[in-house]
Amino acid sequence: DLPTKMATARSVIFLYMGGGMTHVDTLDPKPENSEVMGETTAIDTSADGIQLGHWLPKTAKQMHRASLIRSLNTNQGAHAQANYLLHTSYQRRGTIVHPTMGAWVSRFTTKLNNTLPSNVKINGGSDVLGAGYFEKKHGPLPLGNPSAGIQNVTKSGYLDDNMYNKRLDIASKFNKSFLGTYPQKQIRAYTDLYDDATRLMKSDDLKAFDLTLEPQEIRDDYGDNNFGQGCLLARRLVESGVRFVEVQLGGWDMHNQVFDAMETRGATLDSGLSTLLMDLDRRGLLSSTLVVLASEFGRSPEVKPGRIGRDHHPSAFSALLAGGGMKQGFVHGQSDERAHYVEENGVGMEELNATIAHAMGIR
Repeated sequence: DLPTKMATARSVIFLYMGGGMTHVDTLDPKPENSEVMGETTAIDTSADGIQLGHWLPKTAKQMHRASLIRSLNTNQGAHAQANYLLHTSYQRRGTIVHPTMGAWVSRFTTKLNNTLPSNVKINGGSDVLGAGYFEKKHGPLPLGNPSAGIQNVTKSGYLDDNMYNKRLDIASKFNKSFLGTYPQKQIRAYTDLYDDATRLMKSDDLKAFDLTLEPQEIRDDYGDNNFGQGCLLARRLVESGVRFVEVQLGGWDMHNQVFDAMETRGATLDSGLSTLLMDLDRRGLLSSTLVVLASEFGRSPEVKPGRIGRDHHPSAFSALLAGGGMKQGFVHGQSDERAHYVEENGVGMEELNATIAHAMGIR
């Protein structure tokens, strides 16, 4: 096992902005450069000296709880490759599949709740990056709709407990010889899946996935959309002992009409993120929960004429970190006056993930 250090975070909520979030319009505005800013203006925040794009007014009021990295950079400018690097710290290869940060957390931290999975992914498509070369049980439990909870976790109506347990016992006896002959992780993954599902079916911890137990006012604050409700579900899961929860918000690939897109996408992010930080703090969970907002790359400071869009931009972009032992109201690194290149204290994806691992007691 890897050596460990004293953890400052018990859990991680990783907010992945799929498609390449525009840093100029969100976390790294350049108010002195109107050509770069376009229709975006910079607003002051609750942290002295830190400004955000005006699309995030609610988050601006929470910046005293958070810090920014304004010097992220990568050499990957295509979505799939950059996404892989962000999630695994490795460049994509044809010969090996690497574990994601969620899988590392699952593998090298102690379970806080033996019933619930240690790694959960909310929203996103079927192309889930997961356990890599670790056991499959360390991969994320994927949830496509946070408001729907986990589907198909109750027995059929015609089955009582005796018949259900008898069927499981028969299946176990049939599989015993096969499992003994082929002790491979692909085979163990099948057994682990059944064991984990059965344990969860019988547990009161299923309530953690039920958002109807939350007051409607709280649900409204997070936002009536999959991202906002995903942030609420993430809070409920870390509250119940889940170690790593990723919530995805896509739609950031703004090659066209970036400012029209920011009106809706910015509002969705703003409500979900700001409410999550407030909610974690008032429940006493922010100090032990590391919230990370990151994207695979940024978007070009140059607004393309005609289509009024921003293209892929890996040479400088930003991330937000809050809670879990992170500094508050702090900015690490700096981009140049156009937010085009890193000017001070560059940070790679590997270092971002190392920061997460360090907070979780993994090094």
